[in-house]
Amino acid sequence: MLETGVHATIGQIAAAERINPSYASRVLRLTLLAPDIVEAILDGRQGQEITLDRQLWPFPVEWGGQHSCPS
Repeated sequence: MLETGVHATIGQIAAAERINPSYASRVLRLTLLAPDIVEAILDGRQGQEITLDRQLWPFPVEWGGQHSCPS
């Protein structure tokens, strides 16, 4: 929605989706996950410790650092 210009801010997305702007911001951060982590999640190969709740916690933006942070 941001890329296509439908909405210009996270606040607008949150309002349109009827969710809290803070939650929308945390979910949007998931787009920064390393591609191999995303593939593991989509393939069901992630460990049991990889949950949505855990992934909404702050994590490094650098892909290499995501592998060393506790998940």
